[in-house]
Amino acid sequence: MASELLKRLGEIGKRGQPSDTAGPAKVMIEAELKLPNAQLWVARFNHQGPNEYLFCRRKFYWVDLCLTPRRPDSRARYLDHWGPHRFGSMGAIIAFPPGFKLHLKNEGGQHISLICALAADAVDRWLPDGFDWTDRRLEACLNIASSEIRTLLVRLSQEVLHPGVAGKEICDALVLILSVEIARTLTAMEEPARLGGLAAWRMRVIEKRLAEPGDIPTLAELAARCDLSVRQLTRGFRTSRGCSIGDYIAQHRIEVAKRRLATDESLKSIANATGFSSQSTFTYAFRRATGVTPLVFRQRMLRGIKQNAPAA
Repeated sequence: MASELLKRLGEIGKRGQPSDTAGPAKVMIEAELKLPNAQLWVARFNHQGPNEYLFCRRKFYWVDLCLTPRRPDSRARYLDHWGPHRFGSMGAIIAFPPGFKLHLKNEGGQHISLICALAADAVDRWLPDGFDWTDRRLEACLNIASSEIRTLLVRLSQEVLHPGVAGKEICDALVLILSVEIARTLTAMEEPARLGGLAAWRMRVIEKRLAEPGDIPTLAELAARCDLSVRQLTRGFRTSRGCSIGDYIAQHRIEVAKRRLATDESLKSIANATGFSSQSTFTYAFRRATGVTPLVFRQRMLRGIKQNAPAA
């Protein structure tokens, strides 16, 4: 039963006010692993209509790497900190902080995620004294762009799906490093007024340009749109997001590629559209980011669609 699986996934949330078109959520756990400081699942979700949830985990960081494109228009709001109309878009990697109530929305659809319920103390022990959950940090938790965190989560997903010799010990070590990297990423984020971070309007300009179809923007173009030098842009972005703008753009290219792989577009065409110099370069970068080649990813997507299709 879907409700039982949802409960096993840490009581993902209570359904809010679903629309008349909302269908039941179907969840399939493909693999799971319990560790001293974390519990890991690879789970397949299928929401057959628009959904809203209230979510809060008091003792865990809820880390989610979407292994397929995240559901359309997935967004979140911090219930006690943001106004009723302010929602942030959720990226490929999210890390909901413990103790915060969130209002989650999506327009339905399918996705597969690695979920890591990470003990709060495992991360908090590495945070500096006086650490404060600023608005910038809360917002960034909805879209973690760290390449180090992505690499660790991809490796964890591989170990959970295909356990080998000393698999638990390897995952335990990866979880420790993941905890430190999350703490480092959060610590590195500052408010715009401190240490030269980017103003909110400049961050919106960057997000809007990345969402536009066509060629991937260059640093020079983004800097010009933000009325900054390339050096000011790169330094300010790292302060605001806790990662380089290059890593952020690279992650965006992979997410665009994931969505295109759900169609019948050729790999060569996708490589060109996402700014890679060749199909082989695209394949290498995609495998490094996701753990699988574009062809394998496409095959898994098609298999998932067939498995979740309604019976004729």
